[in-house]
Amino acid sequence: MKRNKIWIAFILVIVVGSQLIPAKLPDVKSDNSGDIIKSGIVPSDVAALLRKACYDCHSNETVYPWYSYVAPVSWLVIRDVNEGREELNFSEWDKLEVSKKGKKLEEIADEVSEGEMPMFIYPLMHKDAKLSGADRKLIAGWASQTADKLFGKQ
Repeated sequence: MKRNKIWIAFILVIVVGSQLIPAKLPDVKSDNSGDIIKSGIVPSDVAALLRKACYDCHSNETVYPWYSYVAPVSWLVIRDVNEGREELNFSEWDKLEVSKKGKKLEEIADEVSEGEMPMFIYPLMHKDAKLSGADRKLIAGWASQTADKLFGKQ
């Protein structure tokens, strides 16, 4: 029994102490003139799905829930948002070359249709981000068609 109390005290010290380690969440910007949705290539139904399932990690418009400010979860959120923005940032769509846009759209179609995105843990914490089969088909179809248009296949 005494050993359990020591372990609990140790864990509490670690958790409380970890709050003292500075963690800088990636910046949030609401004015993103180069955003993919503002480009006019995203229909409103797809835009709504992208906002609810993708934008927290793949845009500058991240909405941080309360647990994003509590270590060690904050460290995971920071990593995921930084990696997500580095891989694809919808807020900076206009900065990509046409060939890169086409490649990203093809990747969106593949990863969403195969269930790889959003990451499995994200919908567990954000129930409204869960995509149905129809949602996945809609996003993948839009991404494929838009990529084809960029590459002149239609």
